[in-house]
Amino acid sequence: MKNRKIAVFDSTLRDGSQGEGISFSVQDKINIVLSLDELGVSFIEAGNPGSNPKDMEFFAEAKKLNLKKSKLVAFGSTRRKDLSCGEDINLQSLLSAETEYVCIFGKSWDFQVTDILHASLEENLVMIKDTVSYLCSKGRKVIFDAEHFFTGYAENSEYALKSLEAAVEGGAECLCLCETKGGAMPLECFNAVKTVVDKFGKKVSIGIHTHNDCGLAVANSLLAVEAGATHVQGVLLGFGERTGNANLSTIIADLQLKMNCECIPKENMKLLTPICKRVAEITNISLATGMPFVGGSAFAHKAGMHIDAVIKNPFAYEHITPETVGNERVFLMSEVAGRSMIIEKIQKFDKSITKSSPIVADIVKRVKDLEHEGYQFEGADGSFELLVRKAIGKYQPFFNLHYYKTSGEFPRFSDNQSAFVQIKLDVDDKAVVTAGEGDGPVNAMDVALRKALEEFYPSVSQIHLTDYKVRVLDGKSATASRVRVLIESSDGVDCWATMGVSSDIMEASYLALVDSFEYKLIKDVEKKFMKLL
Repeated sequence: MKNRKIAVFDSTLRDGSQGEGISFSVQDKINIVLSLDELGVSFIEAGNPGSNPKDMEFFAEAKKLNLKKSKLVAFGSTRRKDLSCGEDINLQSLLSAETEYVCIFGKSWDFQVTDILHASLEENLVMIKDTVSYLCSKGRKVIFDAEHFFTGYAENSEYALKSLEAAVEGGAECLCLCETKGGAMPLECFNAVKTVVDKFGKKVSIGIHTHNDCGLAVANSLLAVEAGATHVQGVLLGFGERTGNANLSTIIADLQLKMNCECIPKENMKLLTPICKRVAEITNISLATGMPFVGGSAFAHKAGMHIDAVIKNPFAYEHITPETVGNERVFLMSEVAGRSMIIEKIQKFDKSITKSSPIVADIVKRVKDLEHEGYQFEGADGSFELLVRKAIGKYQPFFNLHYYKTSGEFPRFSDNQSAFVQIKLDVDDKAVVTAGEGDGPVNAMDVALRKALEEFYPSVSQIHLTDYKVRVLDGKSATASRVRVLIESSDGVDCWATMGVSSDIMEASYLALVDSFEYKLIKDVEKKFMKLL
């Protein structure tokens, strides 16, 4: 298989929106369309204009877009069994979207026709042919989604193939075989696609649409391409109904980098990770760290021997270079990371330190001691950097704590005020006493710290806490257990994570907050210094 062109059909805004907890505004949908167009997918299935007012509004707005690479697709079903195409409101809504391409789904499993649709088998074939023919007569290019194809093919292959024949006779230019229940095994999928390619492949393009109920959505999609499919449907980040859809970020990378196929422009491969992160942000979900190619852990190394080898030659443990897909290599700090990892981090601040320098052994020991106490630096890059800076003398505190006092009230005295913190700091040789109210003691602490520091360091106002996690480290001690607090922060440009560990959750939170503020302030000082050079 060499240089085969594969049409990528993204259904994030239609099939993906059926995932639990997923809800897009019209503006969200516009932003995702623009992102997918920038990536360069062939088709973007944007919704069913006849199903809800939001999709109708979206398609009205989408007419104003000037897409460069992608074709927008409206989605709908075959006509209803007792109506003509001209009388079917959903088909008229589909036409009103004014997209060049439409995707129509129809039944290819006889059980679905008789027991769910309550139509005769012949009537269903007529509905498919009529609908496709009608849309083609209105100037639309039709992709036919053969719903439940693989189940239908397994139980009644003759009828499943007849449903495809009806779509071809109606004028469809692509037959997409839908593995709707997500239960087909890889060879079952391969053999069915191969049969369809052999029968219809010279007339129309053959596509694949899989679900991940057995964890095989990507594998089945790749095997379908091996069998001759040239059109692949899925969702960029793999979410969707039940366990999700085929993950297109993985499929695109596998096809383009491993199977000599062209899915998106070659120069756009480096956009894959940034655009996946952007779509995750718009969707208001976290990009799974373990996601192949684009996840934060896709090129993360922790074991000492692995890190040492990767530093010498990344080919030792990486199947591609992370930059190929716009990702980056990460060395995780831990008690098993070894000296190579420490050196890699230290040399960012002092290139004169080598593997044999005594300070390296001191830092390794300090890391192991702290991880024994409950720290876990692989998730707290900011705190680890501060630890290294303190060890090598590249750190100066921006403030010192005298004390803090916390108090809370229940029932609450207002909806967003339930705690009070008083704090005293030394800042720039001045004693500062201030207080903060907040929605809980951690929020109140954050408010009080900002009040104390912003007069001296205005950039503190740019820091936004983006995540706050608490992990109980020793459940045996019940409420006296040690806890690890992880805080993720951003200033709108950079992101960093810091942590604190204590049997007192407020102390752990304070330690993590202080590291977050100091990390930001150190970076500001360094940026200012670099501008002066």
